[in-house]
Amino acid sequence: MDLPFKDELALMPDLGHRLRQLRWFRATFRSSAKVVSDTFGVRYDIDETKLTRAFLDWIEIMEAQKCYAEIDRADFIVFAAGLVLRELIRQAPAREISGLTELIETKANSRTLEIVRFWPEGFLYTNYCVSAISAVYQQEFGSAPSIDKCADDLRTWWSYRENVTEMPAYAVAFLDRFLGAEPNWITPDHAQSRQAMQRALGAQRPSDAIRQL
Repeated sequence: MDLPFKDELALMPDLGHRLRQLRWFRATFRSSAKVVSDTFGVRYDIDETKLTRAFLDWIEIMEAQKCYAEIDRADFIVFAAGLVLRELIRQAPAREISGLTELIETKANSRTLEIVRFWPEGFLYTNYCVSAISAVYQQEFGSAPSIDKCADDLRTWWSYRENVTEMPAYAVAFLDRFLGAEPNWITPDHAQSRQAMQRALGAQRPSDAIRQL
């Protein structure tokens, strides 16, 4: 997956905390849409009301589970981005308005353009979240996580779009899959059910272990 906005995000100091502020969230999402437009040629209209609602719903859900950030910070960053992705898909603040017939094609981006044509809004949401994960990882851990080859597979995106349309929480699981992790398909939007969290806690009942911390 091409991430044209990742390097720009990585230049923003203290990105992990700034993205939890509405004005930075809105600004970076709009900037991401512009970079995607400039890179691939597809243009979007952004509904600020829906974007704000997606942010507020995300913050509420994420704050209720933020104790898990102390258990495994790296995994919680991915999980939190998955929740953002869920809310963006659910609220649908972006709408493709033009450009799909005039996409900027190169020898290197043909597979990405197939995905953009198939689901321009979903590509924007996912690209933003993966870019944010990569930039935060770069700042906090010195390197970005690897992206699985399935992220460039149009067949995976068919399944992705179909499943999240029925159940937006599956966005968390698909984001994990794109980053090469084992998804939790049962309760994807519950941090305590994630394999990384369970391994970090070393307990069969993570909630009990958390109370002991």
